[in-house]
Amino acid sequence: MKDLSVKLGNVELKNPVIPASGTFGFGYEMAKFYDINKLGAISLKGTTKDARFGNPTPRIADCREGVLNAIGLQNPGVEKVIANELPKLKEVYNGVRIANISGFSIEEYVYTANEFDKKTDVDILEINISCPNVKHGGMAFGTNPDQAAAVCKAVKDACDKPVYMKLSPNVTDIVAIAKACADAGADGLVLINTMLGMVVNPRTGRPAVSTVTAGFSGPAVKPVALRMVYQVAGAVDLPIIGVGGVATADDVIEMMSVGATAVQVGAQNLVDPYACSKIIDDLPVKMEEYGIDKLSDIIGRTRSFI
Repeated sequence: MKDLSVKLGNVELKNPVIPASGTFGFGYEMAKFYDINKLGAISLKGTTKDARFGNPTPRIADCREGVLNAIGLQNPGVEKVIANELPKLKEVYNGVRIANISGFSIEEYVYTANEFDKKTDVDILEINISCPNVKHGGMAFGTNPDQAAAVCKAVKDACDKPVYMKLSPNVTDIVAIAKACADAGADGLVLINTMLGMVVNPRTGRPAVSTVTAGFSGPAVKPVALRMVYQVAGAVDLPIIGVGGVATADDVIEMMSVGATAVQVGAQNLVDPYACSKIIDDLPVKMEEYGIDKLSDIIGRTRSFI
């Protein structure tokens, strides 16, 4: 019997496969496709303090290399998520729940994180610092080490649950951001978030999404994600959830080999709602093929060849 279990700090997962925030709704919507209790964990749709309608349409565009999205954090706000969405998920899922939290000021991050921190059916707080800081000219929190650390420290001071900082790849030095979060007390890191991309209609020259540029994800970002996870894993002693271009069991094994403890599947869920289920089913097959008995044994093994 192959052992797929992993541990994010003190939080045990039956396997490392997690649907990424924004690609799986609040989880319960996907229960009509398969038993979602087979998942290692679920990262909930990104939530803010107040309800957000999101960006004008069109806000999703396919391209050869992946997908662009400019959803704009559409969500009903933290109070309604806790009152309505979490109970619906609890009816069909009894596994690990990760609350994905966004904000436009440190105060908003703290408020929303603290509301989730009170709930027994939330296990990990995932702090998305790719949001623009409206008090500092709109620069994303995650592009500046000091700002990233400030968000992390404020949330840690206000909450008891593990805090995982979700990092943006749209920076010059991802390691500097990761170290700043680690020094501020982060319990773990999630990387990478979407890259910044653009798609244009060749007939008209019009941008394909209303915001002109948008978050780019899909198979093409995997080499960048692997590189960043590898760099960060070598620089900080924290569990890492690797994200970016993961679509197969081989992708999961690659991501864990460079230092990820668990792996999130994002854009592939939009292509195939059964993606995570298929990956989980295929992992023992690949482990047998590659002579792996315990999946956690391969975490960071790539470094031994360098």
